[in-house]
Amino acid sequence: MKLTNQFVAVINKKIPTGKALNALGHMSAGFVAKYSKLHNVDNLRFDDYADADGNHHDSISDHGFIVLRADNSNKIRSLRNTLKEKGVDFVDFVETMTIGTYEEQQEATKQLKEEELEYYGICFFHDIAKSKELTKKFSLYQ
Repeated sequence: MKLTNQFVAVINKKIPTGKALNALGHMSAGFVAKYSKLHNVDNLRFDDYADADGNHHDSISDHGFIVLRADNSNKIRSLRNTLKEKGVDFVDFVETMTIGTYEEQQEATKQLKEEELEYYGICFFHDIAKSKELTKKFSLYQ
């Protein structure tokens, strides 16, 4: 069966690698949690793999996971707005989510208007062709 969807993450290239990986981890976990509340999680096609020694490598998606980079926060904001307009589920991650405790992060985020937030990344799951169209201005994260 040919897969027609993929996971896509777009990361702000201006943030350090450690913060980028932290954002990616949080967004990925958050996206699966959000998706499973709204849709059939089986659509994400999580399968278990086994190696020749009988070890199990569980819950790996059959779908591709593309990681791209954006030149800045505003490009992620623009993609976020487009995804919102098109009704595509997504999870984003902003700078205020990296300070102090989660309570402090929530309070810091509440203090800023959306236009003041610095986006570290965004993650979504969508049709491959449509994803490519939406993200054609981004390059692969390297």
